[in-house]
Amino acid sequence: MAVAQALELEIAEKPENQRWRLALRRALAFLAVLLVLCALWEGYKALGAATQDKVPFTSLSLPVRADDKSMPHLWSIVGALFKPVQRGKEEILLVFLLRAALFTWREAAVGFVIGSLIGFALGVVFVHSALLERGLMPYVVASQTVPLLAIAPMVVIWGSRLNWPAWIAVTIISAYLTFFPVTINTLRGLNSPEPTARELMRSYAASNWQVLWKLRVPAALPYIFTALKISATTSVIGAIIGELPSGIGDGLGRALLTFSYYYITGPEKLYAAIIVAALLGIVFTFVIIQAERLTVPAQRRLAE
Repeated sequence: MAVAQALELEIAEKPENQRWRLALRRALAFLAVLLVLCALWEGYKALGAATQDKVPFTSLSLPVRADDKSMPHLWSIVGALFKPVQRGKEEILLVFLLRAALFTWREAAVGFVIGSLIGFALGVVFVHSALLERGLMPYVVASQTVPLLAIAPMVVIWGSRLNWPAWIAVTIISAYLTFFPVTINTLRGLNSPEPTARELMRSYAASNWQVLWKLRVPAALPYIFTALKISATTSVIGAIIGELPSGIGDGLGRALLTFSYYYITGPEKLYAAIIVAALLGIVFTFVIIQAERLTVPAQRRLAE
């Protein structure tokens, strides 16, 4: 009896152990890739120093720009995070950038939610109306071909004329980058159930609303979360770009712009800000991944 209970306990714990092993492998793979990138960075600098900033084995001898101004050492970038932002201030750069990242993330999160809801609504409308899909889809696609640097100032100007707070314009820009992948993947996911499944629902006199929420939406969840993971990073990009013309001084956009002005005197600060911005996108995507794990069963995920 004790042996049987032990076997049952082992079987019950096996999936949990597999998840821990999978998480450990992913963490080790991430660290391995990070170490390789660090080695390539420092190796490229060493190669530039050995060849006097010339590309080896070529007749063109193009400059590689591996000096400390163009490519600071990694330990210089990390060290800059724990130094004051500027002389006369006690706040270190890491605290300053984390505070700016939190501010930018709030703007990006609001835009992410708004854009996701708009994208989901468009997907639902398109799946129920082929006429609207044919008529509006070209405009949805064309909206993503307009350069964001041209749209951001226009949104900020319109918002100022309507007396909107500056952060609303930033969230609109984030929503603009978010809605497109959600629309496309939602439409694809809602159309993913087999025709026989839809016919079976109809045979039971199910309404369009019941077919949508009991058949189409559950089938579309893996597609939607795939789009949300993409949109999590694009919403951060939209927020950073939107902060530049809006004049917001508390986010990562202004920090990146300020450090680029003083790049010659402190290039490691700009690289540190870039790293924090990248980590913000990674953390946001990780949050969406965890939400997917809680919502979508493992066997139905598109990618594990």
